[in-house]
Amino acid sequence: MANRDLDLDARSTWLRTTPGSFERSMPFFCTEQGAFLARDRFLVDRQAAAGYDIVFTLEGRGLVEQGRKKAVLAPGRALIIDCSAPSQRSTCPGSETWHHLWAHVDGTGVTALVQALDLAAVSPVPLEEAVARRHFSLIGEYLAKPGVLAVTEMSRAIHELIADIVSAARAGREAGADAVDAVRALIERDFARNLTLEDMARAADVSNSYLLKLFRTHLGATPYEYLLRQRITEAKRLLAETDARVGEIAGLVGFASESNFSYRFSHMVGMSPRAYRKSCPRADG
Repeated sequence: MANRDLDLDARSTWLRTTPGSFERSMPFFCTEQGAFLARDRFLVDRQAAAGYDIVFTLEGRGLVEQGRKKAVLAPGRALIIDCSAPSQRSTCPGSETWHHLWAHVDGTGVTALVQALDLAAVSPVPLEEAVARRHFSLIGEYLAKPGVLAVTEMSRAIHELIADIVSAARAGREAGADAVDAVRALIERDFARNLTLEDMARAADVSNSYLLKLFRTHLGATPYEYLLRQRITEAKRLLAETDARVGEIAGLVGFASESNFSYRFSHMVGMSPRAYRKSCPRADG
């Protein structure tokens, strides 16, 4: 973080740590956490780095700029910032203060959630202050403590903070839910058919590109990924409950060839269809 003018009240806090291999193995971990009572000249250039910043405004207003995008953080608003691109944070012009909580987080779980749900879109979401304070307080508390238990609890606190931001963001993204439900119903009913993206978009009465966006927002997957999951789930049932040949099952769940079915099954399940069948308990008699 390169500072031009870090105009902070002396009561501000800034914790830093250097995670070891165990911390970095966690799906959620934190390297820095702060509670900044920024005054009107607060201005920070955040250089490109790995991970994400989670910011929540308590009082005043903050301004976040990243490329051509700008976001004003009013009280009760949270924002996840992708730190792979430089950004600038400052007290919003006209505001005398920007009292905010922040944490720099990373990990495979953070990346998966943020990217799948497009959370780092420079778009603030509402979050209850008591909820935000609790999560940030726990992150700071465990950041300062060594040990496996502290690392595990901090990972959980970060996960719960992001989960609450996801819930808040979801509340503002209900538009399109009916379209997603229509396509889900089509897939679950006709997964064995050769469904195309055009078929699905037509069922939802939306464009192909908008359907892709809706699925990423609501389900964290593409329509085709959702279709594959339905096919593989049904294949699991048939492998476990019937004596049908693998090639026959491939056709029943919508695959044109046994080889493609076996490849997809192995990739998604972690074992071949035959190995999966052997692993399933069988009723005697």
